Amino acid sequence: MTELEKGPRGLRRGRGARERILSASHELFRDQGINTTGMDQLCATAHVSKRTFYQHFPGKDELIAEHLRRFDPDVLPEVFDNTDLTPRERLLAAFDIHAPLCPFIAAAVELPDASHPARVHARDYKLAFAARLTEAAREAGASDPEQLGEQLALLLDGAAARGRVLNTDAFATAAAIATVLVDNAIPATAPVG
Repeated sequence: MTELEKGPRGLRRGRGARERILSASHELFRDQGINTTGMDQLCATAHVSKRTFYQHFPGKDELIAEHLRRFDPDVLPEVFDNTDLTPRERLLAAFDIHAPLCPFIAAAVELPDASHPARVHARDYKLAFAARLTEAAREAGASDPEQLGEQLALLLDGAAARGRVLNTDAFATAAAIATVLVDNAIPATAPVG
């Protein structure tokens, strides 16, 4: 490799730059937030120049949207597509896997423009998540699957927000509440599986 093929600090230009940018955005957005992460810091953490950044993303808004698209694009397939679990078990298993929830809430809170690509993606994800819960509630025989799906979605979002604000795990408490909601919504004679 010649010196002309190397970028700042002797790093190889272009190769893996997009992934380094996305990895840096994941780390920085998680640790300090979207709005407080500046382009200079993002580029330094990703070991890319601003020029390289703009070759991969038209701007920070598009990076934020792509950052969110990387989180669970299929809406928790390890829970909702798991045929080893009954529909009732799927509803409760959603409370065991909660990492993908916070980035969407953070983006919605930090980005005031409802038409921002990341806000649109966060909204679409949250609607799809509630729909998956409703579908599982319907399969489990819930008397009002739409209500149960929305209740569980709200409970999960509340646990994610509370955990983020208090820097604590609120999901164990949320799971206990979810069990009560599910038990009350699904009759004992509901079909299994």
